[in-house]
Amino acid sequence: MLPQDIELDIVTPERFVLHETVQSVELPGKEGDMGILPGHAPLLSELGVGTLSYRKGSDVEYFAVIRGFVEVLPGRVIVLADACERAEEIDVARARAALERAKSEMATKSFADADWDRASLALNRALARLQAAAKGGVAGASEESSRH
Repeated sequence: MLPQDIELDIVTPERFVLHETVQSVELPGKEGDMGILPGHAPLLSELGVGTLSYRKGSDVEYFAVIRGFVEVLPGRVIVLADACERAEEIDVARARAALERAKSEMATKSFADADWDRASLALNRALARLQAAAKGGVAGASEESSRH
């Protein structure tokens, strides 16, 4: 019989974000989104930039996650993220301002420019923050994230 739950740990260099018993986890892998259910095969993968969510009962919680690694073990998922914010912690106005700055900066850079990667990461981080906030029901986030 397969297990019913997964222990989820999320850690960044600055803080321990979460330790929770959950039923499923969805997260942005480097090559695309991944879904983890109890009994998932062990794996180690690089994280991308996007929205991490988990389901506990009928509740779903959302986080913006920025790069790092995920390790899936029997009954446990460990997320080691460069940065991670709960949806309700996200300052929507600040994320919108960062998105506009990144768009403006990218408009002035060429693909060969070394700053292109930094500007692209800033753009993706701002979008991930806005999308997580919108999915988490944070006021004012939904209209901006749906345009991108």
